[in-house]
Amino acid sequence: MNKKKGVPRAIPSKTKKAGKTLEQLHEKRKDSDEENHYRTLLEHLPIGIAILCEETIEFINQSGARMMGAKDPKEIIGSNFLKYIHPDSRESTLGRISKILSGESVSTIEQKYIRLDGKIINVEVSGFPFTHQHKPAIQVIIRDVTEQRETRIAVKKSETLFSQLFQVSPMAIVMLNSDGTVGNVNQSFENLFGYSFAELRGKELNQTIVPDTLRSEGNDLNTLISTQQVVRIETKRIRKDGALMSVIIYGLPIHFEDRTIGIFGVYVDITEQKKIEEELKIRNTELDNFVYKVSHDLRAPLSSVLGLVNLANLPGNDDNLKDYLKVIGNKVKQLDHFITDVLSHSKNLKLEVVIEPIHFQQLIDQTFFDLNYLKGANEIKRSVIVEGVQFFSDRWRIGEIIRNLISNAIKYRDFGKENPEINLKTSVTEKQAIIRFSDNGIGIGPPSLQKIFDMFYRASDQSDGSGIGLYIVKNAIDKLEGHIEVVSELGQGTTFVIQLPNRIPQLVQ
Repeated sequence: MNKKKGVPRAIPSKTKKAGKTLEQLHEKRKDSDEENHYRTLLEHLPIGIAILCEETIEFINQSGARMMGAKDPKEIIGSNFLKYIHPDSRESTLGRISKILSGESVSTIEQKYIRLDGKIINVEVSGFPFTHQHKPAIQVIIRDVTEQRETRIAVKKSETLFSQLFQVSPMAIVMLNSDGTVGNVNQSFENLFGYSFAELRGKELNQTIVPDTLRSEGNDLNTLISTQQVVRIETKRIRKDGALMSVIIYGLPIHFEDRTIGIFGVYVDITEQKKIEEELKIRNTELDNFVYKVSHDLRAPLSSVLGLVNLANLPGNDDNLKDYLKVIGNKVKQLDHFITDVLSHSKNLKLEVVIEPIHFQQLIDQTFFDLNYLKGANEIKRSVIVEGVQFFSDRWRIGEIIRNLISNAIKYRDFGKENPEINLKTSVTEKQAIIRFSDNGIGIGPPSLQKIFDMFYRASDQSDGSGIGLYIVKNAIDKLEGHIEVVSELGQGTTFVIQLPNRIPQLVQ
């Protein structure tokens, strides 16, 4: 019975032992299946997975191998991982490995790796502690961000180029949001209109730079641009200090996914250009009048001379030819004076301003001497006062101003007064010269007083002058950046007050 009982006891013992072995095999197979499943998963991941142990690459998946320029992971497995780390990143990599192996967590960083073909790529790297064949190791997750980085750099470069172009553009540019409020302005815009970006941010331009009379135009312009039309308009805008400017506005809609998300407004200041255009219009009108007047005033004395010559040649004419010569002489003088005035006008327009010392007393005395040939010049009583510091300006233009004023005073003296006179006082400071010129001549009536500086205007028939003298005076004063005022009363006389800047600072520079 003992034997019979022992066999069963033995059998159960063996069965128990065999059962344990089967369980272990099952667990081992289970582990193997999980490992295979894990490996399959790693192989199909679109990111690089590698296991590093003692600076050796023990495992790398297919994606990681392709990322590093290998066709098969076997080309990389077993090699030292440092050969794939760019020199710029090696020191930081070794430091991260040391931290991971010591149990510290590290953040994901961007590094440079070197592929098998030598190409440098940018990768995003994460590292975690791992156990490989009972040894401490590191599992590395690698994601190639080269294209993403290049795209990011390209976007940043585009943004930088746009930002610099926007900010350094010599034209004033404003960027409006989709609701028409100010989103940004460049430095040129701030300089042109006098507003800072902080003052304009979030506001509509109608509240700041658009004149009240053009508010509707500003609204219509925004509406037109927002319908995806490029607009060019010439209009007026107002600076912060209240100055009105002429501008050309270019409105360009900003599109994104078939929507207008904003507006670029480009402003070109044409204020000076408009002034020049207006001046050209005036000059063209003056030129037309000038040509007509010159042709008339040149032909009139010539016709008189020709008429006298024909009279002298008539058969039987026994007139005294000396009388003819006297008349011809006067007409030639008249013609010469007119040509002199025309040349002075032309010279005043073309010549640059030349700064030099002005000796008023000497200049005035010389002018009286030069005009002594005029009829009645010797009858004029004159008073000249010059006081103050040295004056610097354009001597030729100052001479033209004084010459024409004295000449007119002589021509338009009051024949009914026994003592015609000219009073001339010049006071000079370091900033300016004030020339006060007065006479007791026939004076100028209110209707004519507004026109005396017009070309070829004659306020009186008492003189047969060209009518261009005071026009030359006004233009010369304008060239010298001065100012002239006139007060006159019929039968009492005329007073001119001229202010001219003393150009000492410019001379010193």
